[in-house]
Amino acid sequence: MTTANLHPQYIVDETNHRRSVVLPIEEYEALMEAIEDLAAVAERQEDETVSHEQLLAELQKDGLL
Repeated sequence: MTTANLHPQYIVDETNHRRSVVLPIEEYEALMEAIEDLAAVAERQEDETVSHEQLLAELQKDGLL
C-alpha cells in the first residue's frame, strides 16, 4: 500500500489546522495489516538465516519434499 492509495479526509480546527484523519475502513485495515507485518519482520531481524539450498536439504531429510 502506498500513500497514493489512501483517501484521507481531514478534521480541522477553527484555525484550519489538521487535527484528525478519517480513512475508509478498508484502507485503515490494510494499513494495520502492513504495520503488523512490519512489526513481525522487525521482531525476527536477529533470527539466524539459512541458505535456500540448506532449507531444501532439511526439508528433503525430513520427508517434506
